[in-house]
Amino acid sequence: MKKLLFTITVFAMSFTMNAQEETGITLTVVIQNVLNSEGHILSGLHNETTFMKAEGIKTSKDKAEAGELILTFENIQPGDYAFSVLHDANDNNRMDFATNGMPTEDYAMSGESLPMGPPTFSDAKFTIEGEDKELTLRF
Repeated sequence: MKKLLFTITVFAMSFTMNAQEETGITLTVVIQNVLNSEGHILSGLHNETTFMKAEGIKTSKDKAEAGELILTFENIQPGDYAFSVLHDANDNNRMDFATNGMPTEDYAMSGESLPMGPPTFSDAKFTIEGEDKELTLRF
């Protein structure tokens, strides 16, 4: 009897634990126009607190492959976010700039505006609500 009770308890716990792991929303980011296979693609999902100040709340580092890259981030809670991506061709883990201040590596940012200078969170902001979301960014 104890063995049966133990088995039922473990079985019920496995369902509860799996349900907790599957909460939140899935964000799929399609990055188009990766020009070559040099280096890595660095990306980050940010909230207003981390945007342009700290590591994203979800990040990835993927080997660059010419063409298109699809990234998936799971268990995202509803709210306002911004997404940034950099093709770090020389693998130095940062964006490189020319002497005139212009970036020398490909990058993309969520949002609709094309600001002159560094973007603000409101420039790059998008909202995740109650369902899965897909973003398409182009280098």
